[in-house]
Amino acid sequence: MTNQGFPRGLRILTAGEYRHVFEHASFRIHGKGLLALATPNDLGHVRVGLVFSKKNVRRAVDRNRLKRLTRESVRLRQQWLPAVDIVVLSRKGVHEIDSETLARQLHGMWRRLEKDVKRQLEHQQ
Repeated sequence: MTNQGFPRGLRILTAGEYRHVFEHASFRIHGKGLLALATPNDLGHVRVGLVFSKKNVRRAVDRNRLKRLTRESVRLRQQWLPAVDIVVLSRKGVHEIDSETLARQLHGMWRRLEKDVKRQLEHQQ
């Protein structure tokens, strides 16, 4: 059985790590109310950082729900995701999306990210 946890090693923790993704984002994946920026890393596994601002998602309960669902989505797909650092940003109106729709949307975003990374690796070779 594979490890399905979400330890500190799978998270982007420091401001410098976030800044690196913002400045060197090789991939942009858009979804309804969400934007994922990603840049390759040398760690051999995915890491994720979350930015759900109070400006875009007013209530703390909504921000926490979105963060929980996003972390769960990454946790369940961590074996298939490429070795990238991902920062997920919220946009206005994302809190109106129900949990099931958000989970499907995140799943689609991760599939697009996988395809984009594979495509870039093929072009580099």
